[in-house]
Amino acid sequence: MGLDDIKRRIAAAEERAGHAPGSVTLIAVSKVQPADRVTTVLDAGQRVFGENYVQEAQGKWPGWRAAYPGVELHMIGPLQSNKARAAVELFDAIHTLDRMTLARKLAQQIADQGRSPQLFIQVNTGDEPQKAGILADELPVFLSSCRDLGLSPQGLMCIPPEDQDPLPHFRLLRRLAADHGLPNLSMGMSADFETAIAEGATHVRVGSALFGARDYG
Repeated sequence: MGLDDIKRRIAAAEERAGHAPGSVTLIAVSKVQPADRVTTVLDAGQRVFGENYVQEAQGKWPGWRAAYPGVELHMIGPLQSNKARAAVELFDAIHTLDRMTLARKLAQQIADQGRSPQLFIQVNTGDEPQKAGILADELPVFLSSCRDLGLSPQGLMCIPPEDQDPLPHFRLLRRLAADHGLPNLSMGMSADFETAIAEGATHVRVGSALFGARDYG
């Protein structure tokens, strides 16, 4: 589909929703994508990228960051607590804060390194036992506990169940963010980012619609 097409669709969705032009951040999800596809998007001017795996990101982004000034890297996959140090070193935003063990590790690394990546709390809006994220009714206590550690989460993230209409999940996340004074909403992927923008998304995570299908072989 291409970067220009995705940007046009985002701009149109912003306008329909009454949002300011440019208010939605496109996160280009580059996990498992061949290098030539990623550099094509970098050459076209995209600077915000999302990765799911710390080790994969460590292997490819230091060189690209040197070659393409202004790159912003977002961690959008489940984060192991033992990878907290590397994540704080490498990422400008972490979208998957979902448990206190990770919160404590991140707080320690943020203090040690003097870096403060933007933090999003992942909410399991579908109450799916196999999926990461805190449950919606756990958010008040979890957010308070994060703040007690000196963390300052700025938003919420969700991944709606694949077999369900995402709209109720986006609306729930928007309500939770409003209730707790969190300005950012990371929601919406290739198939539903326009719906997410209509519901207030500030960050959309687009991979296959931008780069093409992934080959996990």
